[in-house]
Amino acid sequence: MPDLIVVRHGETEWSLSGQHTGTTDIPLTERGERQARELLDNFGEREFAKVLVSPRQRARRTAELAGIDDFEIDEDLVEWDYGELEGVTTAEYNERREAEGRGSWNLWTDGAPGGESAEDVAARVDRVIARTERLRESGDVLVVGHSHLSRMLVVRWLGLPARYGENFLLDAAHWAVLGHKRGAPVVKHWGVPPHA
Repeated sequence: MPDLIVVRHGETEWSLSGQHTGTTDIPLTERGERQARELLDNFGEREFAKVLVSPRQRARRTAELAGIDDFEIDEDLVEWDYGELEGVTTAEYNERREAEGRGSWNLWTDGAPGGESAEDVAARVDRVIARTERLRESGDVLVVGHSHLSRMLVVRWLGLPARYGENFLLDAAHWAVLGHKRGAPVVKHWGVPPHA
């Protein structure tokens, strides 16, 4: 069965600083644009049955700079809605919680206050996987999205609970290939940088 290729958008100012970037629609940095131009260089002449892209400009621009002319916007590919954590780093939020006498926070188990839980994001990702399953009957499908969303994609692909997304890291402008081996879902490649 054809593969699902998962791409994280190129670098932004907030991906560089570690700030949670869900609903804020910020552009790529100059480095992020260079990363995007090189992103699919080592894919050769591979063609995709379909390309699905998050509506955020950082994902759309990554697809465009990677040379993808024909793609479809998929609202389910937006990044986690971080609610109160939008624009805040995990360290800043945990420092605030400790000052209030509360314990440390974990996105994967606690969800985003005022935003989405891991189960909310998992439900969106499950819909993406179901759509790509139908599309992959015609060939490989590429999705261009975001950090935490891509991590959720891999765990749901593998049939794992949402909280295990914490254990997968996908840097800006890196990609992964999800496929099957003897009928079982597998990770063929993970965290491949541009020009690998």
